[in-house]
Amino acid sequence: MRGFAIICLTLATLLAPAARAQPATQSTPPPTPTQAYKPLEGDYIAHDFHFKSGETLPELRLHYRTLGTPRRDANGRVTNAVLILHGTGGWGGNFLVPQFAGVLYGPGQLLDITRYYIILPDNIGHGKSSKPSDGMHAHFPQYEYDDMVAAQHELVEKGLNVNHLRLIIGTSMGCMHSWIWGETYPDFMDALMPLACLPVQIAGRNRLWRKMLMSGIRQDPDWQNGDYTTEPRAGLEIAADMLLIAGSAPLPMQLSLPTRDAADRWLQDVMRRETDTLDANDLLYAVNSSRNYDPSVDLGKITVPVMFVNSADDFINPPDLGIAEREIQKVKNGKFVLIPASEQTHGHGTHTWAALWQQYLKELLDELQQAPAAVK
Repeated sequence: MRGFAIICLTLATLLAPAARAQPATQSTPPPTPTQAYKPLEGDYIAHDFHFKSGETLPELRLHYRTLGTPRRDANGRVTNAVLILHGTGGWGGNFLVPQFAGVLYGPGQLLDITRYYIILPDNIGHGKSSKPSDGMHAHFPQYEYDDMVAAQHELVEKGLNVNHLRLIIGTSMGCMHSWIWGETYPDFMDALMPLACLPVQIAGRNRLWRKMLMSGIRQDPDWQNGDYTTEPRAGLEIAADMLLIAGSAPLPMQLSLPTRDAADRWLQDVMRRETDTLDANDLLYAVNSSRNYDPSVDLGKITVPVMFVNSADDFINPPDLGIAEREIQKVKNGKFVLIPASEQTHGHGTHTWAALWQQYLKELLDELQQAPAAVK
């Protein structure tokens, strides 16, 4: 289920300066993974996986992509692994698009794959990992963020034999996962870079749009309590509407869609394409997995450097709330950066445009270089 990721990439393409140079009536397809980086792909099977709900799966499939080669010190500890975590509805392949990979992975770039070992998992319920649409539908275990992070940890440690991470970068849902990593496995990584989230319970407007999305699916008569044979079209259209608004940015959208007709044509084209890619159960599960998220109480357990970055035009995490500035004070070695809204930012999707925040990644990596982590 890649619908939300495709919507965000579609929006990002619309909001890019290059897109604005084209007639606003044209629809530009979302970026696809660049051919410059061909990852090693595989599946790890977690046997008898236990979920916090009390449910179990005899086999949980976790798909992954890797770039580069792990390096170990004299004690056998991996020193160069970077785990990059995708957002709701995404997949590891999101980080192979040019605006991310082309800025970070090349020779001499910050995450040069001749120096770093990049790990790109598909989370539970996403991509090629185990998910409701594989066959269990609404009988799939009711996973939540803690389950997803536990599965990521097992994949990294047991599936890839990586016993330490140099860095975790998380975007959107992955941003929220990075906070859980820092609290649950505080000695497993050297640094965290959460992008586009807040380290508090999902409430207020953020909860409302998620609840409206889920209710739109559940109240569609064709949903059949998740045992549908054809996708509940009305529910998916409501869901796609909410995802599109959540990922939007007003300034560049106004410039790219300057007339009523241009906006209407673009919306019709995007909605047709996106509803064809969504699965109702997969999306419902993915959005609902945030229900128990709340790292705010234990932020003090995070001891590694944290570079926390949001963008000012993010509908999902609006800066008006002042939450990021307040919560980062609980982190022993944390810094928060708010990227100002501009024609170059992309709303919530700014997290995938590495050129807009790579200077802060460099600052974090320089800090690690100056004071390499001791063996723990």
